[in-house]
Amino acid sequence: MSQGPHCARNSAFYNKVEITQRQEIMAQDDSKTTHFGFETVAESDKAGLVQGVFNSVASKYDVMNDVMSAGIHRIWKDAMMDWLAPRAGQRLLDVAGGTGDISFRFLKRAGHGHATVLDLTEPMLIEGRKRAEADSMADSLDWVVGDAMALPFADNSFDVYTISFGIRNVTRPQEALNEAFRVLRPGGRLMVLEFSQLPNPMMQKAYDLYSFNVIPRMGKLIANDSESYQYLVESIRNFPDQETFLSMIQKAGFGNAKYRNMTMGVAALHSGWKL
Repeated sequence: MSQGPHCARNSAFYNKVEITQRQEIMAQDDSKTTHFGFETVAESDKAGLVQGVFNSVASKYDVMNDVMSAGIHRIWKDAMMDWLAPRAGQRLLDVAGGTGDISFRFLKRAGHGHATVLDLTEPMLIEGRKRAEADSMADSLDWVVGDAMALPFADNSFDVYTISFGIRNVTRPQEALNEAFRVLRPGGRLMVLEFSQLPNPMMQKAYDLYSFNVIPRMGKLIANDSESYQYLVESIRNFPDQETFLSMIQKAGFGNAKYRNMTMGVAALHSGWKL
C-alpha cells in the first residue's frame, strides 16, 4: 500500500527530528572534556590522540618498558599472574593487551586455554603477532581491534578480564569497568595493573623528578619520540589513586574488590569478582 502525502510528510518530519537529536548528542559529546596528559581535550578526540601515541611507539614499546622500569614491569606482571592463578581451560580477555605480554603469561600459567588480545591500536597487535610466543600459541590466541568502552563481545563470555597499563588511557575508565563486568561470566575475575601513587610525598616527588626528566629523554633516544612518553608520564599523574580506583571497581558491580601496591605504590594491582 502506498503512503499518502500526509504519511510522507510525517515520515520526513520524524527523520528531521531524529537527525536533530543525533546532532544534539554529538554536540554534547564534543562539549565534554577529558585529560590527555596535562592537556584538556574534547572526549571525542582522546581516542584518536591515544592511537597516535601508540602508533608512534609500537615498534619500540617492549624495549622501552624494560628500559623505563629497569625490567621491574616483568616482576609486576609475574605478581599479577601469581595472584590471578590462571586455571586450565579458562578464557581470558586481555584489554589494551597490545603486544600480548599478559596473554602469553596467562596461557603459559594455565597450561591450556584461550586468550583474546584486544587493543585500540592495530600496530600494537601487529607487533604482538611478530613475537616468538605468538607462533607457538597461535591456536589459543585471537587479536582484535576494539574499544574498551564498547567491547564487541556478548555478555558472560569470559572467565578473566585483564588490563595492564591501559585503563588510564581510556577516555571514560568507569565505562570500561562497566563493560568488563558485562562480558565476564558469573564468578569471573577482573584484574587491573596500573601505575599509581606513592603514599609517601617525598618518595612521590623523587619519582616525579625521574619520570618527567628521564623518561621522555629515553623515549627520544630509543623510540625517537619524546612527546609520546611525556604524555605517558603525565597520564600517570592524572589517574585516580588506589582507593579512588577501588571505589570505581566496586561501582561497576564487582565484589571482594582489593588492591596490592607494587614497588611501594609505583604501580598497583586491583582485583574484583563478578559475584
